[in-house]
Amino acid sequence: MKAAIYFGQRNVEIRELPNPVCGDNDVVIQNIYSSICGTDVAVYTKGPNTGHRIQVGGEFGHETVSRIIEVGKNVTEFKVGERVYPYPLYAKNDTRRAGTIGGFSEYILVPEARRNHSLYAVPEEISDRLACLIEPFTVGCRAARRGQPQKGEHAVVFGCGTIGLAAAVALKYFGMDKVMLCDISDFRLKIAENLGFAVCNTKTENFIKKAADYFGSAPSLTGMVPAIDCWIDAAGAEDILDSFIQYGKIISRFVSVAVNNKPRQLDLLHMTYAQKSIIGSGGYFPEDVRDVMAIMASRAWNLETIITQEFPLEQISQAIQTAADANRAFNVTIRF
Repeated sequence: MKAAIYFGQRNVEIRELPNPVCGDNDVVIQNIYSSICGTDVAVYTKGPNTGHRIQVGGEFGHETVSRIIEVGKNVTEFKVGERVYPYPLYAKNDTRRAGTIGGFSEYILVPEARRNHSLYAVPEEISDRLACLIEPFTVGCRAARRGQPQKGEHAVVFGCGTIGLAAAVALKYFGMDKVMLCDISDFRLKIAENLGFAVCNTKTENFIKKAADYFGSAPSLTGMVPAIDCWIDAAGAEDILDSFIQYGKIISRFVSVAVNNKPRQLDLLHMTYAQKSIIGSGGYFPEDVRDVMAIMASRAWNLETIITQEFPLEQISQAIQTAADANRAFNVTIRF
């Protein structure tokens, strides 16, 4: 089989590897589409140890939709031809492989395969292209869920990438009334706007004024501020948390899903009197897979529009470089 192998900074090669050998309790799947994650971009552009434990000399990729081509003799839960989503945390029966299951290889061996654990059936209503976005959408869905969304509330999402957009969609799915997406890429914001979301370019527009105009105003400890119940950081910029502390209304929540490892100081007395919450969100759970599949199957949003480019496996380096440019790409996929 053909497989993309990571050899270090800006060095990915297509190699021929032996086809997986299916054991008695295993399943072999053939990838149909795979999506490029921000961590794939990071490890390609910055080098090893910057994304998902991707090892030099190893396979990588984890956002994929596949079809079963072989089942072991003891396997009764699956059948050849079934379209599945490999759940990265358990697809290789090794949680350390969550980011390197072989999404950029033609085939993946799923050892000790179990339904709704390592493999999930994909509903017919979800297209092949869209199904490869299930994994990043579950990350965004988890962030939205961690924000404790309530019907009629308001939310703002910073970072208009796939995870930020997924969080915004999930917030609406969970019943929130108004959701705004913020970014500095007009290209990505236009796609979000076409999906029905209010948007703000925080580089060229006054976020506080635009948010107050859209959401209305509510009291904080220091005066009137935009009436935002939930802030989600899917961008990782340092000033987003600072803005929440300064402009978050009383009883508001902040969810961090972006990768940001810089230590921060907090005024806990302010947090106490303002009754604010700061919540972490990492990864996803089976309930997020179920919700994302329901969202995609509903077709309430034309989510395929966020896929702006697709490439064959042989052009994966070009695909990753394209995905790194937020001004001309939203989501980039590999077509097998």
